[in-house]
Amino acid sequence: MAVKIRLARHGAKKRPFYRIVVADSEAPRDGRFLETVGTYNPLREPAEIALKQDRVKYWLDQGAIPTDTVKSLLKKDGTAHTTA
Repeated sequence: MAVKIRLARHGAKKRPFYRIVVADSEAPRDGRFLETVGTYNPLREPAEIALKQDRVKYWLDQGAIPTDTVKSLLKKDGTAHTTA
């Protein structure tokens, strides 16, 4: 089972709000996930990012692969992540 850290879209039409979730790579975008590790609100100025640093680090250590978007959010938030 390949695990990814990715965004799950919530919110109304034209008012996006995202949860940063850990999910199986085969699960649908807004479907089943293992854990919520943060939120991302792009409508705020500047964009609001809230992460559970310890859980993100745990999942990265377990081999979870962040998507490109989540990788850039982690970089902006200052979460140091290394992939083996």
